[in-house]
Amino acid sequence: MEPQLPPHEGAALSVVDMHTGGEPLRIIVAGYPEVKGDGVLSKRRYAREHLDHLRKVLMYEPRGHYDMYGALIVDSEVPEAHLGVLFMHNEGYSTMCGHAVIALGRFAVDYKLVKEPRSPETQVNIHCPCGLVKAFVEYSAGRTGAVRFLSVPAFAFATDVTVAVEGFGEVTVDVSYGGAFYAFVDAQRFGLDVNRSRTRDLVDAATAVTRAVKSQVKLHHPVSDDLAFLYGTILTDGRDAFSPEPTANICVFAEAQVDRSPTGSGVTARVALQYHKGLIKLNQSRTFQSGATGSQFTGKAVEETSCGDFRAVVVEVAGRAFYTGVSRFVQEPDDELTHGFLLK
Repeated sequence: MEPQLPPHEGAALSVVDMHTGGEPLRIIVAGYPEVKGDGVLSKRRYAREHLDHLRKVLMYEPRGHYDMYGALIVDSEVPEAHLGVLFMHNEGYSTMCGHAVIALGRFAVDYKLVKEPRSPETQVNIHCPCGLVKAFVEYSAGRTGAVRFLSVPAFAFATDVTVAVEGFGEVTVDVSYGGAFYAFVDAQRFGLDVNRSRTRDLVDAATAVTRAVKSQVKLHHPVSDDLAFLYGTILTDGRDAFSPEPTANICVFAEAQVDRSPTGSGVTARVALQYHKGLIKLNQSRTFQSGATGSQFTGKAVEETSCGDFRAVVVEVAGRAFYTGVSRFVQEPDDELTHGFLLK
């Protein structure tokens, strides 16, 4: 029997669910009102100020969960873009999301947002709030596969910065940008292992670092003040020098949200940091592993560039995304929990 929608108020919200390396992506395809704005960054501000109740409906329980992640497709002002996108999570709206770009690459080809796919790869231009990101989707015999993307200019913002972290004393961190800003620190500084320690302990340490950096380090971005905020902290296994063996990390972002994947924008920022420190060379590919799930992305710096006064690189990140389902969500008028809630 084909399920039918029950009686409800308002539009049904239609989504396609995917995951990349275990990290969920809920792609919103219908039911959202118009997102106003002259560009993707202004649409991000509009969604935050006027449509945030719908983010909570789709990201929060009972339809989502604390670590749900979403993507809303919007129009782009960039002529070569196939689509624009707004990213959302438990706290608000990101400026970049690599795991989402990998999933959206497949989605754009499979759902005909790219009119004429080509083999062996189809290019998909995705306008993220941080800028235009070019994805390349494996395509053969009508089927999509792995995806790689080229980042916006990524750069090391500050290295070896000492911050006072509550409960841990002085901690030395690096701050790097890969479409979003992250603080990086070796988990061993806290007596932790990104592959074996309890997730709760990793979250507590990373969250403490994030709070310290936010209060003690002033960020800026040459393109827009909207990009100048710390998205989260990435704890690593300390293996930053090049090696053919995987290096692991775990990303805690937004409101203590844990990325199940190696984190696409985090890998971008980490590659930029390693290149800045002379630990890797151009086109030297590394494998990055999620401490949470063991899933892997590859990343490499492919081109030197600049971003304002920062020496930057373009980073290529590659991974796989998979479909998990299609849903239509409704709101019943007498449901007291219909607007969503989170358990912390």
